[in-house]
Amino acid sequence: MEEETKVLQIKSSSGLNHSIKYVHAKMSGTIANMLDDIDSTDITIPINNVSDIILKKVIIFCNEKYPNSDIDPTEEQQLEMRTKPLSDFDLEFTRVPLKELFEMILAANFLDLKPMLDVCCKAVAEIIKGKTPNEIKEVFGVEGEFTQEEKEQVLRDNPWLEEPEDTSSNEGGGAAAPLE
Repeated sequence: MEEETKVLQIKSSSGLNHSIKYVHAKMSGTIANMLDDIDSTDITIPINNVSDIILKKVIIFCNEKYPNSDIDPTEEQQLEMRTKPLSDFDLEFTRVPLKELFEMILAANFLDLKPMLDVCCKAVAEIIKGKTPNEIKEVFGVEGEFTQEEKEQVLRDNPWLEEPEDTSSNEGGGAAAPLE
């Protein structure tokens, strides 16, 4: 059977099977690696940490955005992705509740499906673009401030957040970057 018409079965976290074109399944680095490790394409690939709804979104993304499975963007396409707002298919594809968008990001990351990951992350960036920290906290449902203990833990976990010591005006007493 020709690769363009072959279909692969993938199983979601709930155990339901979904059909995806073999060429689209191979767009996922994770699935491509699984297929390289087995001898047969007549099996069902388990994708245990991706729900039915999100797996359907992955399949739609591959079918609609990349019908010919050509995922190597040109430099011009890469520049456009970085500089222009989402439009057309990408905009409609990511017009979902924020929780679902985050699930799509997690699935694209797990599946190593970079084009989908880029589109979904760009959607989140556009959501927070131009917003104040308080507005961003509201978008993501973050309540309250860091406690002093939480601030100290963040600085211990991420020492690069500390401001560099200014030895010219402060005898070695560098202060940590404020966390808002």
